[in-house]
Amino acid sequence: MSDFVQGVPIARTSLEEHEILSVLEPLRSGWLVQGPKVREFEEKWSAFTGAKHSVAVTSCTTGLHLALAALGFGPGDEAIVPAFTWIATANVVEHLGGKVVFCDIDPETFNLDVEQLPSKITGRTRAILPVHLFGLSADMDAINAVAKKHNICVVEDAACGFGARYHGRHVGTLGDAGCFSFHPRKAITTGEGGMVTTNSDVLAEKLRRLRDHGAAMSDLQRHLGARPYLLADHPDAGYNQRMTDLQAALGSAQMDRATEIVTERQRLAQVYDQAFEKLQWLRTPVHIHGYEHGYQSYPCLFQPESVTPASIQRINQMRNDWMDKLQQVGISTRPATHAVHMLRFYRDKYGLKPEDYPQAYAANHCSISLPLFHGMSDEEQNYVIRHIESVSF
Repeated sequence: MSDFVQGVPIARTSLEEHEILSVLEPLRSGWLVQGPKVREFEEKWSAFTGAKHSVAVTSCTTGLHLALAALGFGPGDEAIVPAFTWIATANVVEHLGGKVVFCDIDPETFNLDVEQLPSKITGRTRAILPVHLFGLSADMDAINAVAKKHNICVVEDAACGFGARYHGRHVGTLGDAGCFSFHPRKAITTGEGGMVTTNSDVLAEKLRRLRDHGAAMSDLQRHLGARPYLLADHPDAGYNQRMTDLQAALGSAQMDRATEIVTERQRLAQVYDQAFEKLQWLRTPVHIHGYEHGYQSYPCLFQPESVTPASIQRINQMRNDWMDKLQQVGISTRPATHAVHMLRFYRDKYGLKPEDYPQAYAANHCSISLPLFHGMSDEEQNYVIRHIESVSF
């Protein structure tokens, strides 16, 4: 039995010693809340992505919530959301009293199908939430064209988007705002945490207020000012969605090797691409001219036969059986993500059926993500490849 019988995980956090030790600095300084390390992390994030402003928050979910709230999205408004994404993309719309309008996906990219987008627009549409799923940018030119025509804001769900570029521009800088995740499965992690990026001075100021109880001035700004004992005014009824300096110190330390981390993930993906190019039953991530994939994960389509409405359930059972066998030899896999319209809350509230969004339904039942993470050894990856190549369908 292989040394890896204990597991090749779907993802693994890989931190260098100086990154681990980075959290000691705020602990020793006594400044633990949002402060100088948050500002440092934000500046590095802006430098890497090219965003004019970066605003650190508690998660990508709260980032999406803040961005929509700051843009004036509220009760009765509609937001267009891909049917295949993590549930948080839809949940933030519900939290603000809005209505989720699902749009099916392009089966080649797993991203929002821009051909269907115009048909989803109504008089109540106020936002489009494109998702750069798994590290591949959505078709932002087409999305922005629709948004501009109808005067709709665009909030990019770039939870998986670290290192992803669209015609040379980093995702998260292509709409009104972009939101990133630092969950442990992501390339840069702070345990939990998120970042909102924007090129708008006005929106950035509103985001900074809303994350901090609506305060016109942060604690750090007061502390560095001439009269730190005076409390700030609160122009907004905001939230407490501030990142701590402990988290930011860890994120900032990792950003010093941001290019290295992205390059390694791209190299690992290329190894998989070459190993699996002749497997007809496994469709690997698509390559599109002008798109640079960040490979937050490595999502494939399991297709031992053509994926059709009649075959989806059969393929799903075969996929699950295969995932069980891989798990038994220590290889962790996952469905790429879920079709949100099939989850109980949205299914029941909106009276939806799986086949209402057929491509999302197929992706939900037939997708599979393989292990890919920073620090993955050649031996681990070769072990995964050998087991997958040994299967025939």
